[in-house]
Amino acid sequence: MTTGPGFAPDGFAVAVTWHDDVVVVGVGGTLDMVTAPELTEAIQNTLKREHSAVIVDLTGVEFLASAGMTVLLATHEQIGESAKFAVVADGPATARPLHLIGVHKRLTIHPSLQAALDAAAVT
Repeated sequence: MTTGPGFAPDGFAVAVTWHDDVVVVGVGGTLDMVTAPELTEAIQNTLKREHSAVIVDLTGVEFLASAGMTVLLATHEQIGESAKFAVVADGPATARPLHLIGVHKRLTIHPSLQAALDAAAVT
């Protein structure tokens, strides 16, 4: 099941896909203070449903600002030990800022969606 608005006029998009009880929140475009609330809303909506893992896939993100990183950290804190939480980030637009700021020390980051799904399947 996939839900989401598709690409907005500003190029930002959030799509939610379920893989059994693992939810993938795919993000595309610019993730900054203007678009971060939309990501937060999408994540909060997924948390209303039973899940074993939440994966935020930043593969389609072209620019990741601190507001986007704040959403990731807040989600990690909110989920706590109740489920697995991971981020897919690879490349200069996403992995680099997460490493420069040190966010990678607090979050589980995978280089691909498949790697994140494989890790989520391991109990």
